[in-house]
Amino acid sequence: MKILVVGSGGREHAIVWKLAQSPRKPQLFCAPGNAGMESLAACLPIKADDIAALKEFVIKEQIDLTVVGPEAPLALGIADEFRKAKLKIFGPTKNAARLEASKIFSKDVMATAKIPTARSQSFEKMDAALAYVDQHELPVVIKADGLAQGKGVIIATTREQAREAIIDSMEKSVFGHAGERVLVEQFLDGEELTIMAFTDGKTVVPMLPAQDHKRVGDGDTGLNTGGMGAYCPAPLGTSALRVQVTREVLQPIVVAMSRMGCPFQGVLYAGLMVVKGTPYVLEFNARMGDPETQVVLPLLKSDLIDVIEAVVEHRLDQCTVEWHDDYAVCVVMTSGGYPGAYENGKVIRGLSEGTPSATVFHAGTVRNGHDIVTAGGRVLGVTGYGKSIAEAQQEAYRRVKTLSFEGCHFRTDIAHRAVGPRA
Repeated sequence: MKILVVGSGGREHAIVWKLAQSPRKPQLFCAPGNAGMESLAACLPIKADDIAALKEFVIKEQIDLTVVGPEAPLALGIADEFRKAKLKIFGPTKNAARLEASKIFSKDVMATAKIPTARSQSFEKMDAALAYVDQHELPVVIKADGLAQGKGVIIATTREQAREAIIDSMEKSVFGHAGERVLVEQFLDGEELTIMAFTDGKTVVPMLPAQDHKRVGDGDTGLNTGGMGAYCPAPLGTSALRVQVTREVLQPIVVAMSRMGCPFQGVLYAGLMVVKGTPYVLEFNARMGDPETQVVLPLLKSDLIDVIEAVVEHRLDQCTVEWHDDYAVCVVMTSGGYPGAYENGKVIRGLSEGTPSATVFHAGTVRNGHDIVTAGGRVLGVTGYGKSIAEAQQEAYRRVKTLSFEGCHFRTDIAHRAVGPRA
């Protein structure tokens, strides 16, 4: 069996790593992949959003299944193009991917489906948005409508910050076209939780709950990033809460999308804020999370290929998805300066050491001769495993200590909400 994985980050490395463990022994390809995937798959010089080139490769190589990692190709309609050509692909259509590609569309669907979420107002005119935040309670959340690589959300604690965020988005175009429209949203004070689910457009199978750490600094301080680490299963996601989220969030949104004529097929990501035990939806994504994938997939006991095929073939109700009883903690190692400006090309040392109790997932790396060097803001995701969160955390940081590159930064408190501060 031949499988193509589209993407080049830590999420895609984790997907490839999991697919490679299948007893079906698939032949794997990545487009474009990264230096960490080279030992598991053939990496292709095709960009993740070059749909025409990807389709040409799949037809020519007779690829049996394509798995899409990042959001951009989904928002561009890769699933539509592949399905038109009768090519098997794992990921939602362009219309279904609007759940992530447009926060305003997502809010409208949530209202239709009566899904609990923060109160919000959308704006196409900057003056109206500025006038609105002048009267809004603080803190207030400003969101760029479109895809902004996880950086289009600003939590403003002052009116000046709120106004600056709107001007940056709508006038200065710091998020490009994504910020032409903005959402001004009520701030919810609680604890974040991620619950992803496999869905074939009808059946919904939730994955284990994870918690991501968005802020760049220890103690959840500093700027928002694409994610500095994660752990799974998060104790906040009790079995009762998971049942509630499936019943009140995941199933209603899948039903609503089908009724709208754009059934959602793939991985549905619910980013939640749990306020005094009640889950509210912060955002939906149309694919697996990053770095949540690096802690969720290692705990999947079932063959990932079997699950993906059940989704693609609309028979998820006939598939049993099983999980290991272990825990996983992922610590992201970033380039100095991230999420601001940073330099690439720094040699990474310690990659060959290895340990069975931790896996190093590459996110922003390339090969340069004999060396593997940095090529992104988030460089590596180090996932440790254990019989408890504390043990998994210990194994992750033990492996982190063996790795180094110039300017390297990482948080020292990943999973602190579950296990407290590290000694």
